[in-house]
Amino acid sequence: MKMRKVAAMTGLAGVLLAMGMTAAQASAVTPSAGDLSASVIDDYMRDYVERTGLPGATVAVTKGDQVVHVAGYGHTAGGEAITKGTPMPLASLSKSFTALAVLRLADERKISLDAAVQTYLPEFTMADPRAAKITVRQLLQQTSGMSDQSFPELTLAAPDTLKDAVGMLRTAPLASEPGTKMAYHNPNYAVAARLVEVVAGVPFADHMAANVFGPLGMTSTATVNTTSDLPGRGAGYIRAYGQVVERSQPKWFINGGAGVVSTADDLARWLIAQNGAGGVLPEKILKTAQSASGVAGSTYGMGWSEGKTDGGAPRLQHTGWLLTHNSVQTLLPESTYGIAVVTNTGMISGDDALLITNGLIDVVEGRPVAGAVPFTMSADLWLAGLSVLNLGLGILGVYRAGSWARRREGRAAWRVIVRLIPYAAPIVFFFGLADLIGFVMNRAGTLEQITYVWLALYVWAATAALAAAAVVVSRFVHLVRARGARGRAGETSGPRETITSRA
Repeated sequence: MKMRKVAAMTGLAGVLLAMGMTAAQASAVTPSAGDLSASVIDDYMRDYVERTGLPGATVAVTKGDQVVHVAGYGHTAGGEAITKGTPMPLASLSKSFTALAVLRLADERKISLDAAVQTYLPEFTMADPRAAKITVRQLLQQTSGMSDQSFPELTLAAPDTLKDAVGMLRTAPLASEPGTKMAYHNPNYAVAARLVEVVAGVPFADHMAANVFGPLGMTSTATVNTTSDLPGRGAGYIRAYGQVVERSQPKWFINGGAGVVSTADDLARWLIAQNGAGGVLPEKILKTAQSASGVAGSTYGMGWSEGKTDGGAPRLQHTGWLLTHNSVQTLLPESTYGIAVVTNTGMISGDDALLITNGLIDVVEGRPVAGAVPFTMSADLWLAGLSVLNLGLGILGVYRAGSWARRREGRAAWRVIVRLIPYAAPIVFFFGLADLIGFVMNRAGTLEQITYVWLALYVWAATAALAAAAVVVSRFVHLVRARGARGRAGETSGPRETITSRA
């Protein structure tokens, strides 16, 4: 089989394996089904950590107005033991806190959810006149018309303040008419946080401490502007080839959308309040925040999404990801359980928080725990093999480049170029990988960020591109040399050939 066909089949197999594999299943200790308890949660977490090598996590579980269990497991990237009092970045769970701050201002009649944002925040302008129609409600429900597709914020230099974050939007267009489509976009919540700051007349962090965290008893919780302000500057881990690798977190602006730092103890208080227990938060506010907007079928409310568990029970949930941490908060209205999990592994390659949460829900609903592990723990091994195969095919192609060029001496240049075109596919795929993943996730990113999101996929694509480029370059060099040698030989033998032909 010709090499380009082997390369094409290898690439296809790699795409199918990389994109199609689901969470792998492994044997696991199955806790007793039914109500969660501290011992059941501890047993489950110890088993999960042992099976997956998870570096660290915090877990908070509540039922009604009672704390079932709060605990920390493992260690931080700095080597410190994680306890129930260890501050961890909540990533996008922060949106529900920002939404609560806005809803409280609305409850106090300081703002109207259906008024234009510019009514309270004149500095909010965009390169699209439709931005003047964006309402406060649309910000919180992510139906403003802003999108990563029109403003790829994670590919841009991070600002340092909420005011600067809003200012960056002046040159951004809208992706859709306000109020017609839901598009998850962090700047919606940066604008909402800046609105709180301006209306309240104090820095957003101070307002949150006094009006959100404090009243809920969350005395160890705060919000920060950038990932550089997180504990340990946000350093955590990624998963790669069955191992966990420590990585630093690049600087992102996160306040409003992903800037809250909290502990397991405080998260338990948050879950109890969000479950409506004890009347800590008005029912009207909870209903507004937790009810889906319904815009174009969206299940997103204001920092919460409606859904169903595997058992068909109602579930309210929000996930959060940094490149080095991931988190999930979940409410089960029927059983009144609340679950919050934060782990120090990054997005996609380490969906540990969601897997842990789903395992605990399995226990609540009486299903045997499947023992799921992050899908990359198995997918990465396939990608490693395919990466080695890429390099092997590249070396073989370079080795055979000379004979390939000699066989094509004298052929028209366009025919030779056509033969090399298929080798452009792996190169184009590699440099378009960020756009491809961005399309799948509806979030724009960079190639460098993919080394966090899924390192093994990046390496597989990079080795394919490198091998293809090496083969093309070596074949071209040998072809040029062969044609040059032929030309020189022709100059030397030209006169004798002429005499012979005349004879």
